[in-house]
Amino acid sequence: MLDPKLLRDSPDKIKNMLEARAIRFPLDELIALDKDRRELIIKTDEFRKKRNEVSLEIARKKKAREDASGLIDQMQTVSDSLKKLEEDQITVEEKFTKLSLTLPNMIHESVPIGKDETANKEIKKWGSIPVFDFEVKDHIDLTQNLDLVDLERAAKVSGARFYYLKNQLVRLNQALLQFALDFLSEKSYTPIQTPFLINRGAMEGAIIAQDFEEVIYKIEDEDLYLIGTSEHAVASMHSDEIIDGKKLPLRYAGISTCFRKEAGAHGRDQKGIFRVHQFEKVEQFVFTRPEDSWREHERMLAITEEFYQKIEIPYRIMLLSSGDLGKVSAKTYDLEAWMVGQKNYREIVSCSNCLDFQARRLKIRFRDKTNEQPQYLHSLNSTLVATTRTMVAIIENFQTKDGHIAVPKALQKYVGSSLI
Repeated sequence: MLDPKLLRDSPDKIKNMLEARAIRFPLDELIALDKDRRELIIKTDEFRKKRNEVSLEIARKKKAREDASGLIDQMQTVSDSLKKLEEDQITVEEKFTKLSLTLPNMIHESVPIGKDETANKEIKKWGSIPVFDFEVKDHIDLTQNLDLVDLERAAKVSGARFYYLKNQLVRLNQALLQFALDFLSEKSYTPIQTPFLINRGAMEGAIIAQDFEEVIYKIEDEDLYLIGTSEHAVASMHSDEIIDGKKLPLRYAGISTCFRKEAGAHGRDQKGIFRVHQFEKVEQFVFTRPEDSWREHERMLAITEEFYQKIEIPYRIMLLSSGDLGKVSAKTYDLEAWMVGQKNYREIVSCSNCLDFQARRLKIRFRDKTNEQPQYLHSLNSTLVATTRTMVAIIENFQTKDGHIAVPKALQKYVGSSLI
């Protein structure tokens, strides 16, 4: 949610943001609702004041044994008008809140302007794309040959894009999670395992919910949703709180299973474990002071890069354009790993600064002293590792001539072997 002052004082900035994002939004309607709600607040306060004044005058007249019938009639008129104003105020407030919750975040000045991913900017590359002296396989063939994944039985039990991990791939999956937690603990992150189900209020605090209706799973007849990432549960855990500023930044390493419908995926992505409905992930999430958030954003990216350098995955860093940027984020870097089977870089990490957008929605503030006015903090999030996609990169980049998979050195102690 944006600061309402921005809506009143700088609507052109919001208009420019919407144009840069190539989003159609009823901005004039939102501005009109904001004006109506403020006018209703003033009028309602005036009528409450008038009601109190008339009430006092009625009491005075009755005490003096004077005729108060005219004031009593006036009191009824004022009360009826106040009731109507309060009803109108509630209606307008609900409309304003509902519409304002769909308004995207502002965009940082460094974000390239463009309609879609073609305008994304490559920031850097790391690692060498592997060269093989044999015919390479993709992860689908490799995992089937090594009896590491069972897709057919998973489809029988759960449907398409589910899977059974088997044998050493189970260990590799757990190895990535354990290595990620150990790695982030050394970077001053607090490990936290989140609920897998959250209510609509928590969900709407973290994301623009209506944009995710086709992605998230809803529990029928209950106000509960399966999380698509631990970010949503971590973001909302401090809702309606005022945090001691001396404790900032709060850095969390959120571990969870993630659930996504992944509607619209097509082609080779529908097979194997690259794009699936369920996977494990370790997420970086940070609450920080506004003045520190951009430095924290670069720190998160650097930590993520170090992680993938340690497991020796070639990657590139892309700065997302305004048209490819998520609505909650002011700036996002994607880390794209080289996928041998696809002969292309594919996104496995998103690293975003959301400024005070989520904090306003969730009412999360901080202050250094009890007598200070609390202010909204900033929130940031970044994948560290989503295990299925990262395993695809490992399986394909580390395949051997005899059809096995070499385990990256950083993971060998967790897997218990150097070869799968």
